[in-house]
Amino acid sequence: MREPRRGTGVQRTIRDMFDDAGVRGWLHVAELHRPSARVVIDPDEQLPLGSVYKVPLMVAFCRLADAGLVDPCHRLTLEAADRVPGPTGVSILHDPVTMSLRDLVTLMMTVSDNTAAAAVLRAVGPDVVDAVCRDLGMPDTRIHGGVVSTFSRLVAETGAQSLDAALARVADNDTVVPAGVYDPAFKASSTPADMARLLRAVWTGEAASEDRCAFMRDVMRRQPWTHRLASGFPYDDVTVYGKTGTFGSLRHEAGVVELADGSTYTAVVFTQAARADSRLPRADAVIGAAARVAVEELRGNQGT
Repeated sequence: MREPRRGTGVQRTIRDMFDDAGVRGWLHVAELHRPSARVVIDPDEQLPLGSVYKVPLMVAFCRLADAGLVDPCHRLTLEAADRVPGPTGVSILHDPVTMSLRDLVTLMMTVSDNTAAAAVLRAVGPDVVDAVCRDLGMPDTRIHGGVVSTFSRLVAETGAQSLDAALARVADNDTVVPAGVYDPAFKASSTPADMARLLRAVWTGEAASEDRCAFMRDVMRRQPWTHRLASGFPYDDVTVYGKTGTFGSLRHEAGVVELADGSTYTAVVFTQAARADSRLPRADAVIGAAARVAVEELRGNQGT
């Protein structure tokens, strides 16, 4: 689909920003209540999601809770054998942990706890998540087995003896990464357009009941990471809701930006860096910078 002529200049600006940061970028930023007002760059290209897959998982959980098919207060005990590798939350603990499904959802969304997410996905079921995505008009989103499946496939694709070795190979700039590592076909994957659609459904009450949607918005507001989307809006009177995702050279964030005047925008930015270093501050920061340029463009064209 041909983009509006007024978007040509801002798209060029954002592409230049991506180039300067050493990344390939995909973007979908739109007015929440007028989604036809948008700035997009390759919004329909499917990519591995990293931990952004936890957003549709959360929505599926809330829908099941609305239907009475899952009890948010049901308590699970996660033993040491249930741990999934990750740098935060239950993943880094040593002893059995018991908590409710609802609190596990909170952990997987706020600090991106992989063990919590794996437990929630077992309770919900990947097929249910995919069905919810179809129902919400997201044809290009698949969850597969979430982070557990992604890690197991990564080990197989790299031929490594362990997950740590597989991750080290992907992070080695002197090693050619096997082609399948970033193939979205068998990993949790989506497009910026699909994720923007999902966020809009959460913010407009279409995704679940109003109480559940309020819960989802609240946990996304509590994400502590400010190095990506939020870095473009460093003001006390701007609220940024988000979920980051990282996998190898991929750095993403899907979120919502609410300005002081109440105007609200869905903002989804996916990137892939030219280098695989685990720390690339410019690659993180360009996510927020690109989203801000898109929001400013839309604000400048309100009413036109």
